[in-house]
Amino acid sequence: MAIRLRQVALVAHDLDAVEEDLIAELGLEPCVRDLGVSQFGLRNVLFPVGERLLEVVSPVETGTTAGRQLARRNGDGGYMVLVQTDDLVGDRERLDTLGVRVVLEASMPGIEGVHLHPKDVGGAILSIDETVDWLDWPWAGSTWRDHVRTDVVSDLVAVEIQAHDPAIMAERWAAVLGVGRSGSVVLLDEGEIRFVEATDGRGDGVSGLGFRSDRSADLEIGGVRVALRPQ
Repeated sequence: MAIRLRQVALVAHDLDAVEEDLIAELGLEPCVRDLGVSQFGLRNVLFPVGERLLEVVSPVETGTTAGRQLARRNGDGGYMVLVQTDDLVGDRERLDTLGVRVVLEASMPGIEGVHLHPKDVGGAILSIDETVDWLDWPWAGSTWRDHVRTDVVSDLVAVEIQAHDPAIMAERWAAVLGVGRSGSVVLLDEGEIRFVEATDGRGDGVSGLGFRSDRSADLEIGGVRVALRPQ
């Protein structure tokens, strides 16, 4: 089985402002908008980062999950983590054994996935997705690679999730994904998910992103810490 980090979504009150920051600070270029998220009362934009994608969503209707997340965590921040698997059938069998509920089954030509109940996983909405072609990612449209820009960042290598008990949440994520961990770091075939103590009063949630870059910098964009590091 192979499993890798493939996409992270942020949620923002003002999508346009966060989009401008991502373009200005990270040199990213949008590749697609919408592709179905309007049915959930959202608007969005996606940016390719090497082989991975960074998404920003913003509610345009009341009563959305994204809107509740903004209220619960008192502002912009992380929303979803999407991983790519090559064995969704086996993953679903493991989820059933663990008693993890699926809250949404999503599909379009070339890809299908399951969104897991955040109360059964913790920290974020986790989506496990399988593509017909391992190199493809239809959630981002058919031309996303035409928009890859690497002048500032070349890869999204890590997601940081803060938790009341990082070790327990890391253990849960490792079990759910069927992968190993080193302390509070869940190890994927590509990328890693790091769990840290929640100290800012905002509760559990995605709190940081790590990017590969030819320079070192620490920023804050869209309510999350952004670390640029040579690797």
